[in-house]
Amino acid sequence: MRWIQMDDSVFEYVQRHANPSHDPVSEQLAATTQERWADRAGMNIGPDQGHFLEMMVAITGAELVVEVGTFTGMSALWMARALPEHGRMVCFDITDQYLDIATEAWDAAGVTDRIEMVIGPAADRIAEYDFDRPIDLAFVDADKPGYQSYLDLLLPRLSDRGVIVVDNVLWSGAVVGDEAQDESTVALRAFNDGVAERDDVVAVMLPIGDGVTMIRRR
Repeated sequence: MRWIQMDDSVFEYVQRHANPSHDPVSEQLAATTQERWADRAGMNIGPDQGHFLEMMVAITGAELVVEVGTFTGMSALWMARALPEHGRMVCFDITDQYLDIATEAWDAAGVTDRIEMVIGPAADRIAEYDFDRPIDLAFVDADKPGYQSYLDLLLPRLSDRGVIVVDNVLWSGAVVGDEAQDESTVALRAFNDGVAERDDVVAVMLPIGDGVTMIRRR
């Protein structure tokens, strides 16, 4: 076997051995989200994915990060903290109803001035937005039927070293086989198959969180 089964005990071990393993701001944000939006709290990334995204910003030297799908601001929090002082994030979300929770966490982390929120249909807003420089890192975690559009819009806007990280590509395993036929699962299957078949990108799928695919131009 070339992989390890990630049961609860192994996952907890992974969490304990992150450095740092304790992050008060993200933990408080997770608790606040659970308290106010319990039925949607699972939309937030976990700390394992947060560490991964933070590391991605740092090692790529990203100065412009774009996020599609912000919710209560967890992934933006992790990524913004790794930006250089002159770096910035542009976050696209369909609604501002969660923005007060996000802003509270961003303020606590001292990164609010690095983050711009753009509200509205993401595909439309990305298409019309003047980024003024190439995108170094993009994180896509929004409506699954929109993934292909977001990839098509972001890919030509990447810097030479730019990377797009797409979340939920394993969808709790529902993408394997064809039993599940709901709109999101069908869209993710089509997206995953389409990325794998393209000859203009290099992509790798990683079993982090609910699965992420990293994509760069070939």
